[in-house]
Amino acid sequence: MRYLVTVLLVSILFVFVLFSCFDGDKTPNLATINGKSITRAQFDAYLKFKRLPTKDKKYRQRLLEQYIEREALASVVENEDLLDKKLIHAELNEFRKEMLISRYFEKYLKDKVTDQAVRNYYNTHASDYEERKAHVAHILIRTNKKMSEPERMAKLTTAQDAYSKVRSGKDFGEIAKDYSEDTVSAKKGGDLGWMKEGSIGPLFSETIFDMKPGNVSEPFETTFGFHVVKLIEGPKIVKRPFDGVKGDIRYQLRNKAKKAEMERLMSKARIERN
Repeated sequence: MRYLVTVLLVSILFVFVLFSCFDGDKTPNLATINGKSITRAQFDAYLKFKRLPTKDKKYRQRLLEQYIEREALASVVENEDLLDKKLIHAELNEFRKEMLISRYFEKYLKDKVTDQAVRNYYNTHASDYEERKAHVAHILIRTNKKMSEPERMAKLTTAQDAYSKVRSGKDFGEIAKDYSEDTVSAKKGGDLGWMKEGSIGPLFSETIFDMKPGNVSEPFETTFGFHVVKLIEGPKIVKRPFDGVKGDIRYQLRNKAKKAEMERLMSKARIERN
């Protein structure tokens, strides 16, 4: 401990001597700690990494004092027996690899995918951003796996009763408010809005996308229960707007560029496995 304190005091004293005797911009070697030189280039790189201001000489001096103090402390700790040196080395090496790879691709990809490239991809892959949608309303009579067969049949009877009333000319929306157990859509007359094909389930999609506007389906069962469905509008093809997908396209193109660059870099690596 006495040795550590001595190192720290000597380092701090050296800083004061350094700044009082020399112009900081002209001396490249700022300190020596246990035989290891601390250069101006190293310190400047540290300031850049930390994004610290350097115009104020007094503040810069304090930063240098702190920098040398930590370098001295790390130098002494490195030679102590308390830590597992192999484990520390492995951890530092993993950090080094992670930093090198992430920083490289951060810089490489910065301007790799332009706004025009994203727009061009959207225009040339138009079909990828088209969706088949239909404006649908339903009446849902819920079932679950724990129901007995008589209970399930009672639910079917309720759905058939709702369907019969709609077929007799009564307003679908009013029947939905009275019968539907989907409380959210029931308040809107059963309206589910515009639904993408396949968004609920195969049978539901197959039913509504085979219907004509204004038609009402007979009761059919899904995992949610028994449905009576009305097709309000559609089906029609809707193209997703560019602003809604440009982020996904940019991400996709960046990944593609990154993969290609990784393959190029790996082709330069000479790997010999034992």
